[in-house]
Amino acid sequence: MEEQSVDTVEGGGGGGQCIKEEEEDNENLTEMAAPDAEGDEEEDEEALPHSEILDIFEEGLARLVQDPLLCDLPIQVTLEEVNSQIALEYGQAMTVKVLKADGEIMPIVVVQNATVLDLKKAICRFMELKQQREGGVKHISWRYVWRTYHLVFQGEKLEDDKMRLKDYGIRNRDEVTFMKRLRKK
Repeated sequence: MEEQSVDTVEGGGGGGQCIKEEEEDNENLTEMAAPDAEGDEEEDEEALPHSEILDIFEEGLARLVQDPLLCDLPIQVTLEEVNSQIALEYGQAMTVKVLKADGEIMPIVVVQNATVLDLKKAICRFMELKQQREGGVKHISWRYVWRTYHLVFQGEKLEDDKMRLKDYGIRNRDEVTFMKRLRKK
């Protein structure tokens, strides 16, 4: 069978080499998937309890967060936060600073071509993670928040959820503020 795939490559088909490599991969997978029965029993005896595996994972994650690239992240980091930080470093995402009425600044990471709705969802996720880390689980009615407040960038209200942030002129590290809506009489 190997001779046929070599003949196919020499004939200029090119697909024969892929078939040969695929067959070798399948043989390797079969050998790995069918270990002898004694080796299987040894693995069960050496298995770690869930709590120890979790501790090992958290130690590794703590070391990972000490990396200069990821040092901005909290110790209880999520995969989503790691991915967004990496996207920031590669220029695939941007940080929008959202200023709350109490003066707190929330650094929100969104992709470069994010819409206003993406920014709102990222704000919700940021607040949810913040509350989980602080221990208190409060329910925030985001429907009420978006009915009561506007997001404003340089005096312009971000009203159209489908419009991209770039179209409003928002770039990396720009500041967007929560502004209370005025009641209509």
